[in-house]
Amino acid sequence: MKNSNNDIIYHNALNSITFLGPRRIAALLKHFGTAEATWSAPSEQITAVLNLQKNTKKIDQERSKIDPQKLWAHLAEKEISCISANCPGYPLLLKQIPDPPFLYYRGSLRNIDRPAVAIVGSRRCTFYGREVAHRLAFELAAAGVFVVSGMALGIDTAAHQGALENKGYTAAVLGCGVDRCYPPRNIELMEKIINEGALISEFPPGTEPRPANFPQRNRIISGLSLGCVVVEATAKSGSLITAHYALEQNREVFAVPGNIGSPYSLGSHRLIKEGARLVESSADILEELSLVKLSNQQQPAEEQLTIDMCSTGICLTEDEKTLLNLIPYQPMHIDDIIRQSGLKASSASALLLSLELKSSIRQTPGKYFCRI
Repeated sequence: MKNSNNDIIYHNALNSITFLGPRRIAALLKHFGTAEATWSAPSEQITAVLNLQKNTKKIDQERSKIDPQKLWAHLAEKEISCISANCPGYPLLLKQIPDPPFLYYRGSLRNIDRPAVAIVGSRRCTFYGREVAHRLAFELAAAGVFVVSGMALGIDTAAHQGALENKGYTAAVLGCGVDRCYPPRNIELMEKIINEGALISEFPPGTEPRPANFPQRNRIISGLSLGCVVVEATAKSGSLITAHYALEQNREVFAVPGNIGSPYSLGSHRLIKEGARLVESSADILEELSLVKLSNQQQPAEEQLTIDMCSTGICLTEDEKTLLNLIPYQPMHIDDIIRQSGLKASSASALLLSLELKSSIRQTPGKYFCRI
């Protein structure tokens, strides 16, 4: 178990008292000097420091149910580590935010101080949104940037998967304890994140995913990152809370444009109107954060495609290139592809199959195809 000293043991115990958050614990540590001294202080003194005299009895009740050493042993049994802002290895960027939280984590924080970008968005997202989030994360991982998100369904899941598929480091910040999988269907993804990155929460193990926890955890997502990318967001999306935290923390805010008729683009477009950097590719993010020196001369899109395909050892024929240029990044029905191409159905189907085998397009349910 990491950081196994009395201060971290008693800090963990303090963090398990329900009404003590980072700000109140910080005030107590400032007054009493150490977490162990704070834990041992009379409840009347603790509530007096916090001006919460009505909670004196509650302090006694909660402390009577907590054995700091047993609580610490319980973390060790579950292979859960924890770290405070006073410990070596605490995320440097997170230490800069107001009231940096006590963290629980599974996995490793070894890469936590590498340049990081948060990618967030709606749980109910479009196919386009998932593809963009996946591609941005995949490309950022290739550039050595680690991806932070919240492991929710939709955009968050796509972002984590994109980073992992390119062997990148990714961190998922939860609105529950790190011994819980939320949403439950992401159990396989959670295990991959633990193996290749870190699962992080400020909430003690056993904490259920309550609605009030998620806006609170969003400040950690932005706090760990140099910038926050909103891929898709409705007008009232929680992703906008993350973006606002990013602004408060002096982080960069990015937004991906979407369909002007889609409710999932309203929040993203509002951010762009308010000054967020419009993102068309990972190059926009890397350039804004000064993480790479980009070439002033851009290759034509067709030339880039040819180079990218040939670099994998698979080159497209002229007929395949012509058809590929008709297929957008959003799903398009096979009948529309055939009509626009002017080809016979049999010829178009054969080319589509070839492009799919060469990983240039992807087929989605209902005979829809989209470019990758």
